[in-house]
Amino acid sequence: MARILIVDDSPSQLLGLKRIVEKLGHESLTAEDGAAGVEAAKRERPDLILMDVVMPNLNGFQATRIISKDPDTAHIPVVLVTTKDQETDRVWGMRQGAKAYVTKPIKEDELVATIKPLLPA
Repeated sequence: MARILIVDDSPSQLLGLKRIVEKLGHESLTAEDGAAGVEAAKRERPDLILMDVVMPNLNGFQATRIISKDPDTAHIPVVLVTTKDQETDRVWGMRQGAKAYVTKPIKEDELVATIKPLLPA
């Protein structure tokens, strides 16, 4: 069982992602914005982070950059989960340190296929 941090400012998106993660048998942790997500990543050291992009305080690109540059959290794979579906957004997200990029609305099978190889065996 992995510990997955879900960072999203939408309660309905948090709930939907939490359901998918828990259905797979993983523990879910949540944060409501990028700043809280960075703090939770440092404190909890999850196995994976699902990160929204459009959020208050720190957006997901900024939070991902902070997490991927910090030696204490750089090993944690970040998957951006967002409505931003332009190729430039995808490229920018990967440059910030994301390991994968999934667009909303979430397709459960696509999310599962994306996160499975990023989780510890």
